[in-house]
Amino acid sequence: MESTDLDHVPVGDLVCPEPDERPDIWPWTATRDEDGVLRLGGVAATDLARDHATPIFVMDRADLRGRATVWATTMAEEFWEGYGMAGGDAFYAGKAFLCADVVRTVTEAGMGVDTASLGELTLALRAGAAPSKVGLHGNNKLDAEIELALSAGNGQGIERIFVDSLPEVAQIEGIAAAKGVVARVMIRIKTGVHAGGNSYISTGHEDQKFGVGAFDGQLDQVVDAIKASPHLELRGLHSHIGSQIQGSAGFVEAAGIVMDVLAKVSAQVGAPLREIDLGGGVGVAHTGADPVPTSPAEVIREVARVIRDKADALGIPVPRVSVEPGRSVVGPTTVTLYRVGAVKDAILGEDLKRRRYVAVDGGMADNIRPALYGARYTATLANRVSEAPLVRSRVVGKHCESGDVVVWDVDLPCDVTAGDLLVVPVTGAYGYSMASNYNMLTKPGVVAVEDGRTQWIVRPQTVEDLLALDAGLDAGPSGRG
Repeated sequence: MESTDLDHVPVGDLVCPEPDERPDIWPWTATRDEDGVLRLGGVAATDLARDHATPIFVMDRADLRGRATVWATTMAEEFWEGYGMAGGDAFYAGKAFLCADVVRTVTEAGMGVDTASLGELTLALRAGAAPSKVGLHGNNKLDAEIELALSAGNGQGIERIFVDSLPEVAQIEGIAAAKGVVARVMIRIKTGVHAGGNSYISTGHEDQKFGVGAFDGQLDQVVDAIKASPHLELRGLHSHIGSQIQGSAGFVEAAGIVMDVLAKVSAQVGAPLREIDLGGGVGVAHTGADPVPTSPAEVIREVARVIRDKADALGIPVPRVSVEPGRSVVGPTTVTLYRVGAVKDAILGEDLKRRRYVAVDGGMADNIRPALYGARYTATLANRVSEAPLVRSRVVGKHCESGDVVVWDVDLPCDVTAGDLLVVPVTGAYGYSMASNYNMLTKPGVVAVEDGRTQWIVRPQTVEDLLALDAGLDAGPSGRG
């Protein structure tokens, strides 16, 4: 990272935009009071910090409900049967962030839920998601995951299980046969489309762990195995090309390839396959330097056109289409609120340039993405406004790790001091869901705000919660029974 002398910062080039300047990186209800206090869902940030402690994730529930409704409505409208389509669905990608309140909010708005583990699947079902609106992913599914998927809904099973490899066909068939049920499956294919903001989150290319190669013979083997399995029903194909994708070009390209493969597989099985799922990956902005993201309607309209045209050209029925957005549903709905601790300058080299470090009471355990991916976020004061000159700053956490960075570079007022509140927007996706207990820090809670009210939707951990799992403490200070 290039350092900058604190006395010569280009003022404002890395300032966090205010809610009225870039509403796309803030929850919909975010505003500033006259005294500069940030307000979310009608609740002041200072009150949240006083009543709930920091760090804390703050979710605007009305924003989540609205974004889920937009996705569900967009899919229903763009793939409306009246347009010659076969219907469309949106499944919320639970890996972004999942809790019972989120499940209920998105399903009430018309979305299904996409899961990828026993924990996610169990939570979705216990929170009331209809099994007919739930999917199960995973490149190495446990028997317990498949068993739950096939037992849900009094044995009716969930909507679909995504086959990720040839051995998985026999695994699902064996469990379905033992239960005397038919498992509805779709095959996840690798289209070769490369998309996403980082190689770790680009999942459509060939050299990665997910999916079945569509053009190397693997898909033919999987299709033949499913055809030979009396307890499997092949519903269609799935493709997910990556995450944090800007624009619609990648999705359009992938949709065209999936349709070509769908025609080929339909001929192989001797009947039209009626469904495709194009995964998720629509990107969001995290800082003022990021472009305003493409809207769901813009992306899906282009995809719908390609699917309709391809179906006509290939002479196959238009399939029912589903997508699995996660980050674009929940990411901007949530902010992380931190309290500032130590503030100090690092002297860099013989030219005596300095970098200001602003330490907060959280860090990489509540947002690993800056350390893991080099992801960029921004931050601003939440408890006041300041007219002090801006300085190039790095917001860091309290973990025993030099890579413990929350915001790599941001221009903050030079009078930021211990006790101030900083807010980092767009942390709803993968903040809590990737959180850890590194250094035995406790995970922050998640509080929902709406109409001036607050409600814990995930309670914060305590040190006692962590110690309760340590079997060595069961017998007291001696450590042994």
